[in-house]
Amino acid sequence: MIGVDEAQARLLALAAPLPSISLPLVDAVGHYLAKDLIACRTQPAANVSAMDGYAIRFAEMPGPWRVIGESAAGSPFEGALDVGQAARIFTGAHVPAGADCVLIQEEAACENGDLLLTGEGPAAMGAHIRRAGGDFTHGDRLLESGVVLNAGRVAIAAMAGYAHLTVGGRPKVTILASGSELVPPGAPCSTAQIPSSNSVMLSAMLSRISCDVINGGIIADEISALEAALRAAAEASDVIVTTGGASVGDHDLVQAALRNVGADIVFWKVAMRPGKPVIVARLGGAVVVGLPGNPSSAYVTAFLFLLPLLRHLAGCREPLLRVRTAVLTVDLPAGGTRTDYLRARLEDNGIAPFSKQDSGMLAPLSQADALLINPANSPARSAGSAAHYLPLE
Repeated sequence: MIGVDEAQARLLALAAPLPSISLPLVDAVGHYLAKDLIACRTQPAANVSAMDGYAIRFAEMPGPWRVIGESAAGSPFEGALDVGQAARIFTGAHVPAGADCVLIQEEAACENGDLLLTGEGPAAMGAHIRRAGGDFTHGDRLLESGVVLNAGRVAIAAMAGYAHLTVGGRPKVTILASGSELVPPGAPCSTAQIPSSNSVMLSAMLSRISCDVINGGIIADEISALEAALRAAAEASDVIVTTGGASVGDHDLVQAALRNVGADIVFWKVAMRPGKPVIVARLGGAVVVGLPGNPSSAYVTAFLFLLPLLRHLAGCREPLLRVRTAVLTVDLPAGGTRTDYLRARLEDNGIAPFSKQDSGMLAPLSQADALLINPANSPARSAGSAAHYLPLE
């Protein structure tokens, strides 16, 4: 049995990031940038007005001025202002040569081309002007490779001169739910059966990562059926996820099926709770992550192993989440022989684990927004002590 840190390191070492692809900006959202984003242009490209008003010389305050032209966005004033002259200007328009500030229209009156100051006027030279290069200049590195692309990042890519971006590849993931007791969600369910919640839960977890999910369906507890499903998934996937059948019971067949189809078992069992019987293997070109069947165990192990693996394959710079610190709002008992990942709720003044932590229960998980980490063999801690956690969102 190995520790979580070692298990994560061995898992990520199994496969290199996928080859990069080029996508239009709108399709690149959610993907990871494959190379640094370097500005192809300067923004703003020239000094532009931040307000509607009049371009003037600050030294000529309080005026009056003679308005000799107009500068609008996309239609700049082509001349230069001389002494006592002004130009009507609109937000985003080029500031004419000879002007060094903008008098906003709320503080001005213009009649028959004569401009008069009616308010306090600009406070200093350069007022209400966005300087050329104030946002970025040609050649600036705007984004580092490996960051996830969101709305703001594709916006700056567009402004920097890009229509397409080079991003990490999209892993193909097949989810196999193992268990003869499982029925599809919403199907009639006897007392001997349970709805298959893990597949929809995992699909929801993966929806925030740039990957393609294949639902491999429910596989009965029959070794031949599981072997066939694994072979088919290996042909179509970069990652195969199984849920259930990872322990040592007579109906826990995943490890045996993996060996029968020629998989190399990298490790089995991690010193954690919930989720000890995690299996990681290599089957052909696919990485197999075998998760426990209990829903909370499947969630926690997917969060700690499956999601980092997929972020790594998709080109994420930091596939492992950073641990955060909060103050306990309740007492925490001493740690056991394995590291506990407790479903917890973040509160205004700290963090508190739920009282019920059974791995088969979904109610606490449905309300959790953090995993509180209680290391193995750690001493008991009282409310007010610091504790480490991982945010779930």
